[in-house]
Amino acid sequence: MKPLKIIKVKLLEDYKLNIVFSDKKEQIVDFEPFLQQSSHSEVRKYLEKNYFKKFHIKNGELMWGDFDLIFPIADLYKNQILKTKKTSIAI
Repeated sequence: MKPLKIIKVKLLEDYKLNIVFSDKKEQIVDFEPFLQQSSHSEVRKYLEKNYFKKFHIKNGELMWGDFDLIFPIADLYKNQILKTKKTSIAI
């Protein structure tokens, strides 16, 4: 079985992204609650829409900056980013 990857991401509105995975599943994920609940300034800076919309895909993963903000693919796939404990924040 091939590892799950993100193949396409589209900004829908505000902080909502439509994410397409390598198995063709699509998931709409709203990142605003996660960003609002964070107390870390390096995460909260992505509440600025100009920063937020600068996401990209690298090696099948959705990220912002140079690994500034990245989520486990399984959490994005299940739309459970608020429940994750593995969110990486590079400082």
